Amino acid sequence: NGTLEIAGGAYAVAELTRRVNSAANIEYHARIITEQHIKRERATSNICTAQVLLAVMSSMYAVYHGPAGLRRIALRTKGLANSFAKGLRSAGIKVLHDEFFDTVKFEVADTTQLRKSAEAKGLNLRYFEGAASASFDETHSPEDVSSLLTVITGTDVVIDHEIEITIGDELARTSEYLSHPVFHAYHAEHEMLRYMKRLENKDLSLTHSMISLGSCTMKLNATTEMIPVTWPEFGNIHPFAPLDQTKGYQEMIDELGVWLQEITGFAGISFQPNSGAQGEYTGLMVIRQYHLHNGDTERNICLIPSSAHGTNPASAVMAGMKVVIVKCDELGNIDLEDLKTRAEEAGSNLAALMVTYPSTHGVFEKSIIDICDVIHQHGGQVYMDGANMNAQVGLTSPAAIGADVCHLNLHKTFCIPHGGGGPGMGPIGVVSHLVPFLPKDPNLPSDGKQMSAVSAANYGSASILPISHAYIAMMGGEGLTRATELAILNANYIKERLKGAFPVLFTGENGTNAHELIIDCRAFKEFGVEVEDIAKRLMDYGYHAPTVSFPVPGTMMIEPTESETKAEIDRFCHVMLSIREEVAEIEKGAVDKEQNVLKNAPHTQRTVVASEWNRPYSREKAAFPMESLRTQKFWPSVSRIDSAYGDRNLICSCVPIEAYQEETETV
Repeated sequence: NGTLEIAGGAYAVAELTRRVNSAANIEYHARIITEQHIKRERATSNICTAQVLLAVMSSMYAVYHGPAGLRRIALRTKGLANSFAKGLRSAGIKVLHDEFFDTVKFEVADTTQLRKSAEAKGLNLRYFEGAASASFDETHSPEDVSSLLTVITGTDVVIDHEIEITIGDELARTSEYLSHPVFHAYHAEHEMLRYMKRLENKDLSLTHSMISLGSCTMKLNATTEMIPVTWPEFGNIHPFAPLDQTKGYQEMIDELGVWLQEITGFAGISFQPNSGAQGEYTGLMVIRQYHLHNGDTERNICLIPSSAHGTNPASAVMAGMKVVIVKCDELGNIDLEDLKTRAEEAGSNLAALMVTYPSTHGVFEKSIIDICDVIHQHGGQVYMDGANMNAQVGLTSPAAIGADVCHLNLHKTFCIPHGGGGPGMGPIGVVSHLVPFLPKDPNLPSDGKQMSAVSAANYGSASILPISHAYIAMMGGEGLTRATELAILNANYIKERLKGAFPVLFTGENGTNAHELIIDCRAFKEFGVEVEDIAKRLMDYGYHAPTVSFPVPGTMMIEPTESETKAEIDRFCHVMLSIREEVAEIEKGAVDKEQNVLKNAPHTQRTVVASEWNRPYSREKAAFPMESLRTQKFWPSVSRIDSAYGDRNLICSCVPIEAYQEETETV
């Protein structure tokens, strides 16, 4: 039931967009999904989930208002725009379009004077050559329309509260929308609150236990950092507001930029990218723009280690580059000799190397400076993926190792929430010779060197930047360095606690890891236990599984971060060792290979309290493998599903594709 309710949000998105989607668009989105299963050097979609939280907020807005409420809001908005246009025409001012919804564009003889008058009254319009436009939404009133018309016409105007609502017959919608029951059930505030709380109860979060997802840095997002996001002084500022109205914002962003430059060692920062994946794309496009400016039009080869993040090759392809994979050695490090060979083969066509440091294998590669030198010797640039900056801050920096570009996952290292997929920010830092090629302000003309803007607003999702600003301000240089040291210490502590039970796949030359480690579960396959079985069993213990089968199939990548206490890390290790004992029972033949707590995990409340119990182990062992769980238990909502089948077979909760095709053919 919970899954169906959540799917309603996805259904809302599909339903709202299905009439403008063509069969080609559907084919494109299906292709994005299938690319997760093809060779990485051929991927063309670096999709990042950084806007998921915002999408959930939008879906909840639709749930609360429902189709009738959204129609009411839309008609009122349209009515305000109609009244504004009618007032303009009455004053002899030409409206520049016959059809409109919320935005009205009109002729203006003197935009400079209008702007001065409007801003004096606290009103912002959008200005063009000889014209301006105004947009309305549900927060506006007839009084706002009257005030705006008074400023524009220079005479007092009063709009009747009976606003005119008309939509032409040819544009009026006649089909159903938001027909799922979820959009018709929760229109009272207390009912909506209960619905959202029920959904929240299904989520295992940091409020329950450590979430040790490797390469995701699920650290504490402190309340003090989060509160400023709710302040209207940040949240209610339009991204295109006049600069003299956003001086505080600019000061905060500039200060954050200076801090990030100091942390990375770079000369310039761009806050345009809205996610890590977009940061990758932007950084590579800066490199591409640099090569083109130098006349190196043939530099289009990007070297990427086999251990790289999945979005890296797709970002390179999107930036117009050809991907060449570089081997890793048995210790998980980049094979320096193979790198030299690939660089020599690329020759004058070498554009860049994409490298993650510490590596995706959770190791500080000793040859990283040599690796960067090889690329520079062949005229290429080094792009460092900033996903693992939580192991660098205060100890080293991208510039120190020889990188030219790096994106920073503010939703990882710098405390913007990473749960639920976002919201994300992936600003990039660059060395001095690349600063002139950073993305241009979308509101300003290009100087010829800059790459095109990658976001509609110059600072991306600016309203969430106060989180990272507050985090750095409160931590200071000493605190940030201490956080890095603790993150590395915690990972190595887990390695030592699990020694003998779970082998660690990769370590550095001194036998240690960086801020994360990969434990190898592949040997358990010999007696029928898969890494997925361990991941599912962790839910019975109240833990979210670490990253499974990335970057190596059959393994788990664990990242404890600096936020967790020794007591919580000990509890996690105790759980992992308990599960290892359950694996040993299967290994020794003490329990059935197919009917055991691992293969049947997770165990839902419905399963445990059912009148029938025909499994060869007790309900207590299924649900309460540790005594502490009897008083503090998180119940999984869904039992085991066939994940592999779901990955290989696209199943949509919205209307079938045939319906889209039929409708497209009739348009």
